[in-house]
Amino acid sequence: MDLSIIIVSWNVSTLLAKCLDSILESGVQIVAPNGETYGQGLRTQVIVVDSASDDDSVEMIRTKYSWVYLFAQSENVGFVRGNNIGFEHAQGRYIMLLNPDTEVQAGALGRLIEVLASDPKIGIVGPHTLNSDGTHQSTRRRFLTLGTAIFESTWLEVFAPKSLLEKFHVQDMPNEGTYAVDWVQGSALMAKREVYEQIGGLDPRYIMYAEEMDWCKRAAIVGWKTFYVGDAFIIHHGGQSSGQVRARSHIHFQHSKMRYMKKFHGWWAACLLWLVLVLSYSWQLVLEGAKWLVGHKRSMRRERIQTYLLVLWSFFSGERVATRKV
Repeated sequence: MDLSIIIVSWNVSTLLAKCLDSILESGVQIVAPNGETYGQGLRTQVIVVDSASDDDSVEMIRTKYSWVYLFAQSENVGFVRGNNIGFEHAQGRYIMLLNPDTEVQAGALGRLIEVLASDPKIGIVGPHTLNSDGTHQSTRRRFLTLGTAIFESTWLEVFAPKSLLEKFHVQDMPNEGTYAVDWVQGSALMAKREVYEQIGGLDPRYIMYAEEMDWCKRAAIVGWKTFYVGDAFIIHHGGQSSGQVRARSHIHFQHSKMRYMKKFHGWWAACLLWLVLVLSYSWQLVLEGAKWLVGHKRSMRRERIQTYLLVLWSFFSGERVATRKV
């Protein structure tokens, strides 16, 4: 098998169908569990790990996409555990993590493999990702530093030095180029099997967010390079599963940043980041409460107050209390 594609899906059957159709039409040969093949090109195994969807995802795959290796779970296992289940069943020389809300464009998979095969040290690649309207979506990054973690995706972001976030988002490099980066987002990430065999799967201590940064960091530590490939295109419609759980998304995102800081920068960095985040969310809570009191968009303010209270509760009580499910 040349390529194994792992898709972890939860309640997005319509988007999942478009994703599977795009793979079938992208110029590869799909190899079904019974050995039947569809199309010509790279021999490709498509794995879907369904995370206990309560829509028609599982039935749709069984009736319309019999060529998919389906692993339907009895509980919501989340993105990280789901991909690790997929890794265990992947047979390809190359393994790709792909979100269900993506559409693969013609030639993209072959181009990613071409870059991986061009250098024995290139172990991970990510494509040029586009939004639904065809505009560029930023998915290439440099590794998180304490300074970046404090500013990025907090209310302090507007005060961040422009160069700090530009460097983190690799805005100093062209969207159409092919070059080394520190990490690429897991919405569409391809790797050599040897990388997985050497460093293992995604760290299960992450629920969602930062797990691909962690994986690329572990790969870099043992000598693998990660490349962004600007002429391999994939459309990413963006965040449909995670968007269903806004408060938990906040909690997972910030806890993942703290976990990454502790793992690679030490306790002191994680504790400082914790303090900044507590102060940041507390200030946001005060502001939203004041706006609610004066009657400004009370429904929206109420939702935000509830979200920030849950995030703060998770900081003090332990994230598992507030985030048992994804």
